[in-house]
Amino acid sequence: MTSKTVEVRITDPRVHAWGIPRYMTEWSAGIDLHACIDRPVELFPQAPATLIPSGIAILIGDPFIAGLILPRSGLGHKTGLVLGNSVGLLDADFSSTVMISAWNRNPGGESLTITPGDRIAQLVFVPVIRPHLNIVEVFSTTTQRGAGGFGSTGT
Repeated sequence: MTSKTVEVRITDPRVHAWGIPRYMTEWSAGIDLHACIDRPVELFPQAPATLIPSGIAILIGDPFIAGLILPRSGLGHKTGLVLGNSVGLLDADFSSTVMISAWNRNPGGESLTITPGDRIAQLVFVPVIRPHLNIVEVFSTTTQRGAGGFGSTGT
């Protein structure tokens, strides 16, 4: 697979000290995103999500690529830090500072503190398929499932 280029603009100079976005290993799928905040932020269990700037802006510039902001697996498992919107989507024409919706999923557990420079999320680039949408009155074929919805194939 050929490599594409995505433009990254540093919007917070502290990112230089914390680590310019990069793949941490040869086979890493994502790049870590830092919490570019001025002071620690405390996230209380089940409180509304907090938007945290990443210190970078990106321009993907290719409609067949999107960016997904995902939680860091270990933080979610060990501390309960996840994304308030589950997954953030960066469209190819987005060019503003990447924001991280941080949420403490612990139901009644301890609060979480995010400090400046913490790596709190990751950015993964994925291919996008943009099919032509053909508006129809009736689908051209039937399937075994048909219009069955949630649970229609059993448990």
